[in-house]
Amino acid sequence: MAVTLVLRALGLGDLLTAVPALRALRRARPDDRIVLAAPAPLAPLVELVDTEGPGVELLPTPGLSALPPVADVDLAVNLHGSGPQSIADLLATRPRHLVTHRHPDHPGLGGPEWSDNVHEVDRWCELLDWHGIPSDPGDLVLPPPPVPSPVPGAVIVHPGAAFPARRWPPERFATVARALADDLAGTATPVLVTGSEAERPLATEVAVRAGLGTSAVFAGHGLGELAALVAEAALVVCGDTGVGHLATAFGTPSVLLFGPTPPSRWGPPADRPQHVVLWAGALGDPHATTPDAGLLRLTASAVLDAARTLLAGGDPCRTPRNAETVSPSVSSVPATSD
Repeated sequence: MAVTLVLRALGLGDLLTAVPALRALRRARPDDRIVLAAPAPLAPLVELVDTEGPGVELLPTPGLSALPPVADVDLAVNLHGSGPQSIADLLATRPRHLVTHRHPDHPGLGGPEWSDNVHEVDRWCELLDWHGIPSDPGDLVLPPPPVPSPVPGAVIVHPGAAFPARRWPPERFATVARALADDLAGTATPVLVTGSEAERPLATEVAVRAGLGTSAVFAGHGLGELAALVAEAALVVCGDTGVGHLATAFGTPSVLLFGPTPPSRWGPPADRPQHVVLWAGALGDPHATTPDAGLLRLTASAVLDAARTLLAGGDPCRTPRNAETVSPSVSSVPATSD
């Protein structure tokens, strides 16, 4: 059986923004083995990408220059970056055909030019479209995980992010968590503070500051449990992180705080009112070691206004009065590549 090999050896949000492209490849090549080279911890979500066909196979790959040998690759698809290393990794599998962006280090390969000013979902759909494979950027929704939520109906506050530039201050997350817990006192809706094992100290700090205690910390669990928690949550409040993409994938109401990177690059679709994006309209360095100045312009009152309205079943104003500026405007940020 021929193999379609897809390289996207990145993180949680990266996988979820590639779901429409992966499904397009399955539709275009129904008889192939679709093999996704991605980190092993993503396995519980990879299983949800194609539940109606033979599925997408995960090839555990921690990053570039770590692609295991793959036999009989008919089509290799570069959903990792613009190259050159990702292109070289795929060429090493000796595919009969390669789908990628154009790169000057590989002048013999065709493909579209890499664009900085495009949403991450659209980027990969447009790549496939250029190579004659139709795709639907709106095809983002995942089915519920096969395991039940450990805490159904919870309100989730997720203070972590990959880089400090995208981390709203813990004291502000604590203010939001405490206010929501007070609102929900006497109900069956708990407020949980989530994080990875590495983020346990941060989650604990937020929970303690909020007066929730350490019992409200849900940290260090596997991705399957986290996905189930988000899928059945009442609300998610977080920054520009993979957990925000989980909320989009499962249709869970969310308040998402963007800072150095505009939501026009990584935010949820604008036509889904259950996902509210707050952004101050300023660009910054997403890899900086201190919180982005634009992110700091978002106030706890603005986040609470949006969260409370979503919990009440309403449609929050897209420019909360308590934020200095919240804008859906389209801006560009530096491109990411290999």
